[in-house]
Amino acid sequence: MARCRGRFVCPVILYKGKHICRSATLAGWGELYGRTGYNYIFSGGSDDAWADTDDLSEEDPAFRNADSQLFDKVRGHDIKLLRYLSVRYICDLMVENKKVKFGLNVTSSEKVDKAQRYADFTLLSIPYPGCEFFKEYKDRDYTAEGLVFNWKQDYVDAPLSIPVSLTQALNIDWSEYQSWDLVQQTQNYLRLLISLINSDDDSGLLVHCISGWDRTPLFISLLRLSLWADGLIHASLEPAEILYLTVAYDWFLFGHMLADRLSKGEEIFFFCFNFLKHITSQEFSAAPPPRRKSLPPGFTLEEICMLQQRDRGSTTSLSSDFSLGVESSPGVVGSFTYEAVELMPAGAQAQAAW
Repeated sequence: MARCRGRFVCPVILYKGKHICRSATLAGWGELYGRTGYNYIFSGGSDDAWADTDDLSEEDPAFRNADSQLFDKVRGHDIKLLRYLSVRYICDLMVENKKVKFGLNVTSSEKVDKAQRYADFTLLSIPYPGCEFFKEYKDRDYTAEGLVFNWKQDYVDAPLSIPVSLTQALNIDWSEYQSWDLVQQTQNYLRLLISLINSDDDSGLLVHCISGWDRTPLFISLLRLSLWADGLIHASLEPAEILYLTVAYDWFLFGHMLADRLSKGEEIFFFCFNFLKHITSQEFSAAPPPRRKSLPPGFTLEEICMLQQRDRGSTTSLSSDFSLGVESSPGVVGSFTYEAVELMPAGAQAQAAW
């Protein structure tokens, strides 16, 4: 679903008639030709992408333009789907303009499309560290405060670029983005996404990174949980149910390789849910005041958002006494509400992995 070695824009949240979509980034010529050739050979020579060039000879000038024609065809289908879903905003989380592997440009980005095929869309370059960076998060005892990405690395060549008209109401100094720690960066990007989907028009939104397996589910999951906490989507779901939905759908169905990430210490999955304690204020709400819900006396948000110390980094299970709940409290503004709801039974099931 996330890539399958080809870009496919998938709508995953419907909010106020707007499609919030996710995908991988665009295939570069290395991957595009490799995958198209593979499909052509193993489909008996019937791949549609090659259909218009089958009868051309190498001397034909049109043959020399086949690469451009192939890009036009494949990206034309992509643009057609984006327009069908009424997507206007494309938010690119890549820290590079093109992903290079083994000397080949295997993926590219809308923002560096030479033919300007995506000129009709509003492109936002919001570079965000990849899953490898979250090894440092784990090594710092799961402390994101003060953890700043190194923007001077050779492969980092995509600067932050957002139309001024989209940032004026947020009161954020975007020129300082390279000095933000992981908490500030995630908060500010989430505020930007919320402001985009909360605008007056009916335009949809696409969020993507490279493969759509790590950074993309992080922000899609945070968006879904924030809108749910506001009572704007999935209003019938209980806390355990929304947790199950976002873990199973936003993360695992779209290809997040949790076992591989855990083996490397790249715990972006843990960061997502531990980060909830940083988005409890009104500025992260898509709903007008009063904000969603409140914590009962004597019950802290940290008890909700964090796994027990003994479980960190060593298992993918939620402990049997980790609980989550919601209770409406219209008179209190600025935080989530939780009450005890068992997510997992005691005993053997407590060791089950998500």
